[in-house]
Amino acid sequence: HLNIVFIGHIDAGKSTLAGQILFLTGGVDKRTIEKYEREAKEKNREGWYMAYIMDTNEEERVKGITVEVGRAHFETDKKRYTVLDAPGHKNYVPNMIQGACQADVAILVISARKGEFETGFERGGQTREHAQLAKTLGVTRLIVVVNKLDCPSVAWDRARFDQIVNGLTPFLKQCGYNMKKEVTFLPLAALYGHNIRDAVSKELCDWYDGETLFSVLDHMEPVERNPLEPFRMPIVDRWKDMGTIVMGKSEAGFVRVGDLLQIMPNKLRVKVDGVYRDEKETQSARCGENLRLRLSGCEETDISPGFVLSSVKSPVPVVTQFEAQLVIVELLEHNPIFTVGYKSMLHIHTACEECEVSKLVAEIDPKTKEQKKAKYIKQGGICICRITVDKPICIEAFGDVPSLGRFTLRDEGRTIAIGKVVKLPKVH
Repeated sequence: HLNIVFIGHIDAGKSTLAGQILFLTGGVDKRTIEKYEREAKEKNREGWYMAYIMDTNEEERVKGITVEVGRAHFETDKKRYTVLDAPGHKNYVPNMIQGACQADVAILVISARKGEFETGFERGGQTREHAQLAKTLGVTRLIVVVNKLDCPSVAWDRARFDQIVNGLTPFLKQCGYNMKKEVTFLPLAALYGHNIRDAVSKELCDWYDGETLFSVLDHMEPVERNPLEPFRMPIVDRWKDMGTIVMGKSEAGFVRVGDLLQIMPNKLRVKVDGVYRDEKETQSARCGENLRLRLSGCEETDISPGFVLSSVKSPVPVVTQFEAQLVIVELLEHNPIFTVGYKSMLHIHTACEECEVSKLVAEIDPKTKEQKKAKYIKQGGICICRITVDKPICIEAFGDVPSLGRFTLRDEGRTIAIGKVVKLPKVH
């Protein structure tokens, strides 16, 4: 089972690609598609009908912008997949962070149309920010999909594909991806379904002999996880439905019906009455699955997103300060110095809190990895610092549970720094 998130700049074609995949695997029938085609024609947006499969509410359809993270499931002969369609607009980056938190594989969609790749990749574009965020949020494999190659301005031009690959390679290396093992480049056309399930025909494109998108996904090795660890599941959402339902991705351990668990940080004891995986009810589930659990012993008002469901014997640590290793990505013009007292928003798994840097421990030299004392850190620098939050949050050290130990610092809608939790206080 794999969780996939679609990321990239606005209008690169993420929702269209996700819709096309569902259509090809039989998740959507022909009649629904024809209905969407008529709807799109009425709004004078004929090319958008595939995106309507993922963008379900009216506002998203009128503007053609994804806002919420869309989710759906499909199967190939070898694996089950959960698709998360993240928004590309920069106002909705926090929603995209929640989507990427739950994924193992990211598909970075890039538009090959003249001018569109360039805008997505420049300083304010979302191609850069999304690729960086995906890496910190624990996405290990990246598939870079060069979309819209069927567009008349490109017409399956090999030079354009190579130009995009060469433009992205140094940047992805700098983000920390291993280019040989973790990144794959693919050309495709989402609107017509070329090279998704079936290879693109030789008349259109004579230079590409590689794999299709489905074959790349099927050959990926699943992420190794230890099922015997204590259970951890950050909560994304909760609602009432014959009991309290919580939704999230289990990050460690396994859960079965009848288990007694604890919700941290408010130490509520709850009992698991039902486990749902991909809409279907099951008896138990391993880690790495997107789950919905029905709980008894708590009200939905007791739970908010960012709380963690954990085992009773060894609950998740709850802290108000921790030591972290940070990489400064971009500082704002009016606040260009990163030092003690710097305030920003901390996004860690599904939680989001205001935080402050309370101590700079050391600056790390990127080449020699040596530590030296510093009063402030410049853009691009790496440091170890202590971060304090007002309300208690549930986190783990990166070495223990990576997905609960990675975070980003954001301010005014930009990503300031990316980091991992190195050390927790002894008493928590």
